[in-house]
Amino acid sequence: MDNIKNIIFDYGNVIFTLDFEKSKHAWKSLGIENTEAFYGHNVQDNIFDKFEKGEITPKEFRSFVKNKVKSKTVTDEEINKTWNSLLVGIAPGNHELLLKIKQKYRTFLLSNINAIHYDHIHRYLKDEFGYENNNHLFEKTYYSHLVGKRKPDINIFQQVMEENNLLPSETLFIDDSPQHIESAKKLGINTYLMTAPDNIQKLFSTWDI
Repeated sequence: MDNIKNIIFDYGNVIFTLDFEKSKHAWKSLGIENTEAFYGHNVQDNIFDKFEKGEITPKEFRSFVKNKVKSKTVTDEEINKTWNSLLVGIAPGNHELLLKIKQKYRTFLLSNINAIHYDHIHRYLKDEFGYENNNHLFEKTYYSHLVGKRKPDINIFQQVMEENNLLPSETLFIDDSPQHIESAKKLGINTYLMTAPDNIQKLFSTWDI
């Protein structure tokens, strides 16, 4: 990795811990059947793709869920809580590491996210760390619902590369989803697939940061 000058980080399960098992049980408790097909790490209903591209609003997302569970009593707050159950938090040391990495490399955040998770995470960052957002940790942040594109669509990778004049041979992309890694590889970007129990602190412990 001696040639690497730029690092593009995914957020979920790279920087911010997610729990798909907890999420699956939460959706089941709400009344969703076949939760594995509804929402999981590698498979999800198309409604989530639309939500992550900003094509539907939180209200439209919640209306879809209410119809899916066929309940007239489930509340918006219950749906938000269920959806946010996926989000665990930031491991100690991750923010400090990102600030160190930023001093030596050009760093970027590229996250598939939606308006409900975006708001929840920003409240968490404020409450736990006093941060208004992630902006100070990276040169630039890209959130799918704000740019109207999501991984693994190759055009979101192209946007990051072109807007910041990045060379693929000098760029490393770190993500926990194989399908996202494959898209980055098509552009010639160096990649690293993050799989538990691996984490960024272990990965960068061997780097001269």
